Amino acid sequence: MAMRHFLTTEHWSQSDLQDMIDFAKVLKKDKFQPLLKNKSVALLFFNPSLRTRTSFELGVHQLGGQAVVLQPGKDAWPIEFELGSIMDGEAEEHIKEVAAVLSAYCDIIAVRAFPKFQNWKDDRQDRLLKSLAQFSTVPVVNMETITHPCQELAHIMALQESLGDLKGKKYLLTWTYHPKPLNTAVANSSLMIATKFGMDVTLLCPNEDYLLDEHYMALGQTYSSQHGNQLTVSHDIDSAYDGADVVYAKSWGALPFFGRWEKEKPIRDQYKHFMVDEAKMAKTDNALFSHCLPLRRNIKATDGVVDSNNCIAILEAENRLHVQKSMMNTLINT
Repeated sequence: MAMRHFLTTEHWSQSDLQDMIDFAKVLKKDKFQPLLKNKSVALLFFNPSLRTRTSFELGVHQLGGQAVVLQPGKDAWPIEFELGSIMDGEAEEHIKEVAAVLSAYCDIIAVRAFPKFQNWKDDRQDRLLKSLAQFSTVPVVNMETITHPCQELAHIMALQESLGDLKGKKYLLTWTYHPKPLNTAVANSSLMIATKFGMDVTLLCPNEDYLLDEHYMALGQTYSSQHGNQLTVSHDIDSAYDGADVVYAKSWGALPFFGRWEKEKPIRDQYKHFMVDEAKMAKTDNALFSHCLPLRRNIKATDGVVDSNNCIAILEAENRLHVQKSMMNTLINT
């Protein structure tokens, strides 16, 4: 079989993703299985991590493998990703050599690298991730770049554990305030996975400036049409929350202001009232609430929402461990 990467769920069918989730449920009951015995996984972190690093390191260990954690620019050499570049800057080695060497040492290479937040036309190309996959001779895993496919699997697994069949459930993806402009990765991913799994999805955001990239909006529309469901954009809080079964909160910066965040901030600061609170949740159909974490309490959501029995954020975070183990097993053993 041809080698497969796990770069984005866009490249995987719903049935393939469901198979990973189903096996993750098996691994959740029986954590220690030698599925990666004598295998090694390189984990490249260009950005900080709590859940991702912990869950991947533990997951590889629980499957009998060896994880090697590298932080380029800190405990490993800075890396150049542009082809044909004259390397007279900070980078000491090129992705071609990095990919070749790590492929010789390891059986999987995983990378976490956020956008530079300067030019969305460049960042949306996801060059770092794609360059690594281009030159690697082993499977490459996206631990979050401009999408977060591992979070998607954990999210759907948590929803299925809590709600059962997700077909036709009303899913609200709501923008929330944050003092900093954040990556759109989780929002892109939650939109894709919720529509791919057949939910009626509403994207709630302050105005059109906060719409997600057209590529992910188009994918969401395509997946919704395939299931006979709807993807709706709303700027009205009351109607968006009305009757929702799931409320998923995330903050992100407005793409038209990408790299000009000082101009976006006064606009963003007008919408602090988008915070998820008890009054908004009361408009739902006793909805589940979740967030990818980390979450700034009483900024993105109130203590009352986060501490409620309807909050499944910790369950979702726990499931990162299990779905990633299942995904790595799929890349190596199937």
